[in-house]
Amino acid sequence: MVQTRVRESVETRKRGDDAVTFDDVLAELEDRRTEFDEQRYVPKDFVERLKRIGIYRASTPAKFGGEPLPPAEFLDRIERISVVDGSTGWVASFGSALIYLAALPLETQAELYRGGPDVTFAGGLFPVQPAEVTDRGFRVDGRWKFASGCMGADILGVGIPGDASTGGKPRTALLSPDQVEIVQEWDVVGMRGTGSFDLVVRDTEVPREWTFIRGGEATVDEPLYRYPVIAYAAQVLAVVGSGVARAALDHAEQVGGGYAGVTGAPKLADRPHYRTRVASAEAALRSARAWFYDLSHEVWETVVAGDPATDEQNAHLRLASAHLAKTASDVVGDLVEISGTAPINRGHPLQRLLGDALVPKQHAFLGPAMYDSAGAVLMGLDPTTPGFQ
Repeated sequence: MVQTRVRESVETRKRGDDAVTFDDVLAELEDRRTEFDEQRYVPKDFVERLKRIGIYRASTPAKFGGEPLPPAEFLDRIERISVVDGSTGWVASFGSALIYLAALPLETQAELYRGGPDVTFAGGLFPVQPAEVTDRGFRVDGRWKFASGCMGADILGVGIPGDASTGGKPRTALLSPDQVEIVQEWDVVGMRGTGSFDLVVRDTEVPREWTFIRGGEATVDEPLYRYPVIAYAAQVLAVVGSGVARAALDHAEQVGGGYAGVTGAPKLADRPHYRTRVASAEAALRSARAWFYDLSHEVWETVVAGDPATDEQNAHLRLASAHLAKTASDVVGDLVEISGTAPINRGHPLQRLLGDALVPKQHAFLGPAMYDSAGAVLMGLDPTTPGFQ
């Protein structure tokens, strides 16, 4: 059974007695990020390190032993990880994904967290694959893409169709890793280390109580599960791009005083256009971040007070996330443009950061369509993108 396998996975975890700090983990990440990039995934031993600093209990309900964080606090942690390595920040960002699982029946959640609150969930939700309805649940069979972090997951999810009872929203079926084949197909220029591999499931029955509606109403009554679910999922990805852009700016400002081109031109920092463009990039990123975090605090205060987030607040969260992702990508692109010929080298730091910064803004949650939907809602119309709210 799914619940037995997940419980055994959590119960066999050895947390150790030695204290691990956030800075310890960042230092180790700096040493190992090339390893993760080359093997194309963050390994389970490092995921365990992330568990030690609370990343994977930050969205676990308090009633099941979790330590749910206000979204802005979690976003800040993901951004700090992403400054060191975007791929690991992307994988860590799915520590927020347990907010989805709050839509499971309470009995199922009790089983899921029986071994402890530090549960790692990864999903390959698209393309949604047909699933035969059975007396107990659904018979699942198919292949799904983009299961970021699947190599270190305790439980995996795959997308199956919804029905009249789900309001048209798809379901996610949960399985233990030994029920799933992971196909390591992931050859990309950005976020190479995310392990966003394919999931294959063959003729496996999943009980109905181990499925949930993505973005469905939570069965847990705690403030975090009243925060807009899909908007939060967009935020955690956007802030990865922000961390990557911060790393690029730090690099540009550090090397500006020392790098001179082979032609004998002045050092970068002695060129007015370089100084101006770096300063403009700082202003753009800091402005986008300030709006992004201010909105998160505002909406959190609303739900903590017991009120639902409004459609307008949700639209602003989605808009600020898309804007931050685009701004971050533009910042890194601008820094490459003004840095001469050095970034054309494969090993140059800005090459990796350029690819990593591209990925968040290409995500369906953060693409150009979000501007249209946000604008529609702010003008009193229905959103133009399915699943926007």
